[in-house]
Amino acid sequence: MNPTPSSLRRIFSALSLLAAAGTGLAFAALIQGALNGPRWLLLAGLPASALALTALGKAAEQSESGTVVHGLRSGGPRAFAPAVVHGVKAVNKANGRPAADGQAVNSVFAFDLTVVPEGLPAYRIEIRHPLDAQGLLHRSRAVVEYDPDQPWRVVIPNNPPREWLARANSLTPPAAVKNRASGFPAGFRTLVMGMVFAAVLLVLVRLVG
Repeated sequence: MNPTPSSLRRIFSALSLLAAAGTGLAFAALIQGALNGPRWLLLAGLPASALALTALGKAAEQSESGTVVHGLRSGGPRAFAPAVVHGVKAVNKANGRPAADGQAVNSVFAFDLTVVPEGLPAYRIEIRHPLDAQGLLHRSRAVVEYDPDQPWRVVIPNNPPREWLARANSLTPPAAVKNRASGFPAGFRTLVMGMVFAAVLLVLVRLVG
């Protein structure tokens, strides 16, 4: 049986809480060992904290590479918008480096777009898709689907409505464009939750001790 979106969300939420708890334990051990000892806490907390920060930094680096890492939310709001196509290239889906063949198994297409949504400032963003959606290799306009509440959630529909295709084809590039629409970097919430968890642990240690 395939997992449902709700069950997947529960799994990822549990993993996030587990990662936050581990990060918090590492920070708490480092701080407690540095301030009051024992020394083994410092020796254990130092590499554990470094490992946690490295993992969170890698996650943030990947999310800031220009790729939309979040699709549309299940049951969330969505709307169509025209977009200007600045360029399309094949990249390696693991590291984002240019690839020679966009049809290769380990390659995807990277679409450099300026999205022009209604009621929101135009913004430039890069989207990766395994196929040349809407034939954008040979077009200068596109139609995207996005979340009005979280505009960094953008996908390229394969068959957008004709009226939106017509709007896109008549689109004039906007004069002002934001560099990029983005949410919090990946790992940011885990880091914050870990710091809160570490603070609570240290307070409890003080109260008990």
